[in-house]
Amino acid sequence: MSMIDSEAQDFTVRAYQDYEFRPVTKEDLKGKWSVFFFYPADFTFVCPTELQDLQNHYEAFKKISCEIYSISCDSVYVHKAWHDHSQAIGKVEFPMIGDPGQVLTRAFDVLAKNGEESQRATFIIDPKCQVVGYEIISSNVGRDAEELLRKVEACQFVYEHGDMMCPAAWHPGDTPLVPGNDLISDIKKK
Repeated sequence: MSMIDSEAQDFTVRAYQDYEFRPVTKEDLKGKWSVFFFYPADFTFVCPTELQDLQNHYEAFKKISCEIYSISCDSVYVHKAWHDHSQAIGKVEFPMIGDPGQVLTRAFDVLAKNGEESQRATFIIDPKCQVVGYEIISSNVGRDAEELLRKVEACQFVYEHGDMMCPAAWHPGDTPLVPGNDLISDIKKK
């Protein structure tokens, strides 16, 4: 079943950020854009490359008022140990949600078949806490933060200009699509 336009349910989880543990709730999502970035586990192989890539683009996400939340079924204490141990993860500034009770992992239906970890999944959530985009990919394939940023920007554009659409490879400043008979004629000509 598709999660597009589904509202995030109420939740309370804990995150590790800025050398502190803090609660994260649905209230933290309201009024801004959010990305839930589920990954299988700390101290693994592909996961640190993804979080490092996200950190390298974190300022760009903040400029468009979008918060990144990385999420795994590890505890916040494991996140802290990973943050303290790894040079790459030690640079991570965004909240690292610990979900050992699988609250978010189950709510977003991304529990791996082994029942112990999250699938590699990304959810884009709008300021009304509605899911407007998501992707689940093989645990052996890393995601690209730059492409995720582009998708968030496209979702923001559509959110602000509801009668317009973003074509493939759209970037801010590119011409959007306006639905109508003229558009259908233009597409047929190409």
